[in-house]
Amino acid sequence: MFDSTRSGILPDYDSQFTVRQMAAIEVPGRRTLAFAYLCGAACVALVAGLLLDQTLFAAAAKLLASTAFIATAISAGAFASRYGVVILAGLALSWLGDAFLISSNERWFLLGLVSFLCAHVAYITAFVGAGVNRSWTLGAAIPLIIIAVLVLLWLAPHVPVGMMWPVRIYTAVISLMVITAFGTLGAGASPLIVTGACLFFISDLSVAAMRFTDPPFPTYVLGLPLYYMGQLCLALSVSSARSLKL
Repeated sequence: MFDSTRSGILPDYDSQFTVRQMAAIEVPGRRTLAFAYLCGAACVALVAGLLLDQTLFAAAAKLLASTAFIATAISAGAFASRYGVVILAGLALSWLGDAFLISSNERWFLLGLVSFLCAHVAYITAFVGAGVNRSWTLGAAIPLIIIAVLVLLWLAPHVPVGMMWPVRIYTAVISLMVITAFGTLGAGASPLIVTGACLFFISDLSVAAMRFTDPPFPTYVLGLPLYYMGQLCLALSVSSARSLKL
């Protein structure tokens, strides 16, 4: 049952079954691996296109890479569980965010921000529904809150006044996403979840650096591979929930 009341402190038999099943990572099939490799290859092409200032090529590679992580989740069995369906919704919203961020226009950037914010809400919903351990969640909250505050202090001198609140809200939501991901790990879920969440968080720092500051090098060289690896981790995490009705 898809239920946010599974705290992980005193789990019933069914929730114990859930986290044990999710911790058992299935070996991806050939088709799933093919989509994952396609995502990685398209990401390499995307970085190369950006470095060579080939805008159209980079845009096509970006959409291909993002489509590939959706295909990876579907191939891994996203439709076989409620957890998988909600994760797939988050991936689809991320695809929209990637499409919006192709443009450097501030309005499109804001639309991309909203899309990714909704994606994080979907991920949070999936994680909480799968079961979280309160002790782990609270333990992760303290360092994540500190990191989020430091990130906002770093960005404050660079972010336009009109964008400050959207950035604050987004930072809060993505931090909550990582916190709940640690909660699932404490409940015994697949480490792919927390790995994907952390990679996503780190990759967003590169986006913020490129958008609002003047970094000494193009941070997308590191940020984009981390982002796509994170999304692939979340996409592959649905395979451990295929037999569940979460």
